[in-house]
Amino acid sequence: MSVITSRPVLRWLVPVAAAATVIGGGAAIGTFAAEAEPALPPRTAAQLLVDLQTSQLEGLSGTVVQRADLGLPPIAGLAANSSDLAALVTGTHTLRVWYSGPERQRVALLDTLGERDLIHDGRDVWTWDSRTNTATHRTLDAETAKGIHEAPELPVTPQEAADRALAAVDESTAVSVGRAARVAGRDAYELVLEPRDQASLVHQLRIAIDAREHVPLRFEVFADGSDQPAFEVAFTQIDFRRPDADQFTFNPPPGVTVKEETADRPAAGERRPDATTRAAERPQVRTVGTGWTTVLEARVGDGTPTSAKGAADSEFAGVLGALPAVSGDWGSGRLLTGKLFSVLLTDDGRVLAGAVTPERLYEVARG
Repeated sequence: MSVITSRPVLRWLVPVAAAATVIGGGAAIGTFAAEAEPALPPRTAAQLLVDLQTSQLEGLSGTVVQRADLGLPPIAGLAANSSDLAALVTGTHTLRVWYSGPERQRVALLDTLGERDLIHDGRDVWTWDSRTNTATHRTLDAETAKGIHEAPELPVTPQEAADRALAAVDESTAVSVGRAARVAGRDAYELVLEPRDQASLVHQLRIAIDAREHVPLRFEVFADGSDQPAFEVAFTQIDFRRPDADQFTFNPPPGVTVKEETADRPAAGERRPDATTRAAERPQVRTVGTGWTTVLEARVGDGTPTSAKGAADSEFAGVLGALPAVSGDWGSGRLLTGKLFSVLLTDDGRVLAGAVTPERLYEVARG
């Protein structure tokens, strides 16, 4: 039962599940308000794919709303055991975004308790949390500054979500054109991606593409058997003018506590984990399969029981212990399922995850 009693598994479960499902998000959603379908000149799926790949975007700013209903089982205390997991499965997220080329971006996550900002301006990267009035400043080396990608586990814009989805397009994907749409006050074409493999839990991905700028305005994921999106991220307001440079300058508010970092050195006063600690915490990850039915497998334990590590770990073990027990010729473990993903935690210390049916996970676990 090492997977159930080993607390580090949750740290790896969240990004593995998010990566395996391509996307992830909050909970309890309704679709974005529909607008009248515009009349647009016909374009083929191939033309829309070329539009996405060749669009030239100098800048934009706007408001993005991200919502989801992943259909997770009601396990009491699951989200409370990890802020990362809570971010993955709860709430509706509203963000303000600014983009001015590869060297200047800003994302502000807005919620009822405050604001969290990520600002990239050349070699400077600032993060700021209004709730604690703390900020971190990183100075990047010249090479890193050219192509920094500080994206979180979840896509914060339709463009990021579309990029991840289009990377999976191959012969396993049926591509077609959907109905024209009106998103954030702009006319848009709809590109539809549909997995051919029945082992995938994804029914369709729908990408609304701006008819003039060829930029994704809305991204939706539909699970098998549902006519409502399990996940969507969309602009509710967008401006394609390049933002002023002032938007990417961080002015620390009064009383802020600032920590200085560099790209390759921890902040002053912080201890870098030694090699043994890093090796112990780093999972052994492999991918099995390709495209929509790819399964990620991470080894997070050695298969031997561990002793109790305090009340927090006991509570965590109880939460995972509430997951359904499963077994077969592959072994035994616990199963977590949602509309878009399945996660298998085996008793011999493995986590397998994918946007696939449990049967596909059992097949991979069997080896």
